[in-house]
Amino acid sequence: MADAKVIPFDDDRSRSGGGARPARRRTGAGGSGRGDGSAAPVSALPGAQVPEQPGLLSDGSPEPGEADGGPPKPGPDAVDAGRSPAGGWERRIAGGLAFLRRRVTGDYDVDEFGYDRELTDQVLMSALRPLADKYFRVEVKGIENIPSDGGALIVANHSGTLPLDGLMLQVAVHDNHPAERHLRLLAADLVFHLPVVNELARKAGHTLACAEDAQRLLEMGEIVGVMPEGFKGIGKPFGERYKLQRFGRGGFVSTALRAGTPIVPCSIVGAEEIYPMIGNAKTLARLLGFPYFPITPTFPWLGPLGALPLPTKWTIQFGEPIPTDGYPPEAAEDPMLMFNLTDQVREQIQHTLYKLLVQRRSVFF
Repeated sequence: MADAKVIPFDDDRSRSGGGARPARRRTGAGGSGRGDGSAAPVSALPGAQVPEQPGLLSDGSPEPGEADGGPPKPGPDAVDAGRSPAGGWERRIAGGLAFLRRRVTGDYDVDEFGYDRELTDQVLMSALRPLADKYFRVEVKGIENIPSDGGALIVANHSGTLPLDGLMLQVAVHDNHPAERHLRLLAADLVFHLPVVNELARKAGHTLACAEDAQRLLEMGEIVGVMPEGFKGIGKPFGERYKLQRFGRGGFVSTALRAGTPIVPCSIVGAEEIYPMIGNAKTLARLLGFPYFPITPTFPWLGPLGALPLPTKWTIQFGEPIPTDGYPPEAAEDPMLMFNLTDQVREQIQHTLYKLLVQRRSVFF
């Protein structure tokens, strides 16, 4: 298998007419009720309506019950039928059947990159959401730094042995942004060589990490995510956790400059500890065509159980965006400018990582 390539880069109630409601009359000692102590019937004013009372008809007479041949009174179950959980389940089942029908008939849209928005929303995001909300308990900060419309390039650190941080980042952007924006991740070519994973990645909106695809997505007004460290970041030893690796030659800066979109630095804390990588079986990695083969305290010793990530507490923080629309078109070819902007983004991410680590009480809480 070919080596993996990574991009270097008020109250408004309606009021009905008809006059004021008559006040309810009370009876008692000194009152003007009936002599037998029962309540006198309420007389309606001309043009007014008498409010219905439980157990009384509009003329004040008792409502016939089941013993008098009248209709049975509705029980509490019948009253709350419209608000019962069954109604919600019925809607969910109907929606699921409609989704399956569209899948079978092919009545759904896929863009030029293979992105299936409906499948992502209905299936993939629903599968990943419990992992983000319940297992890793992802806390998101600075979501307001991602624009509500138009393109933007999110640049994040990469770690964790397996690329779960990219998937959690995708859920965090969609579920926390007011506009529920979707993140289109740039992935290494290895992702698109793996069976099953290839199709799922395309359906989820991921695309090959190349400048042309990234620029086209940004010009289409999409939120694009890139992790410039690539395999150097995700496969680094546990002893080097939260130390950023090289960001390449600044290809992502050049892409943002050509598209005129802001760069949003992103720092992820918690992913480094899900699979503490204490070793690397390089020979086995070469035989399998992988950039590395991780050895952790639980894998491969515990077999498939060792592939279960540790339930660490995550924090994802989006920093202040760095604008690029003020530069001239030729700025994308200026190596010094690209170097300076790349270094600025990297330093901002690294500084935020150290800040979040100091604030963190525990790896798991």
